[in-house]
Amino acid sequence: MAFQDIFPQAPVHLLIIPKAHYSGLNGLRPEASPVLGRIPFLAAKLAKEHGVAESGWRLVSNVGEDGGQSVFHLHFHLLGGKALGGKMCS
Repeated sequence: MAFQDIFPQAPVHLLIIPKAHYSGLNGLRPEASPVLGRIPFLAAKLAKEHGVAESGWRLVSNVGEDGGQSVFHLHFHLLGGKALGGKMCS
């Protein structure tokens, strides 16, 4: 499933969330591959639908507290709609 982030960090900021529960990328099992393998394809489709496919976008999943994860259900952030720059953290 995918929906807009309630605290957007970019003009386009969508959350992509698998319905099955995974706490994060750590500890994933190989049997999750069929579901999670579709995430990049869905992200590319959503980027096109939201008009950022040509200009560029970013797909991120935070892992653990130090990685910025605050919700412990695996999800991905699709960000775009402005120049995001090369810096990933401050």
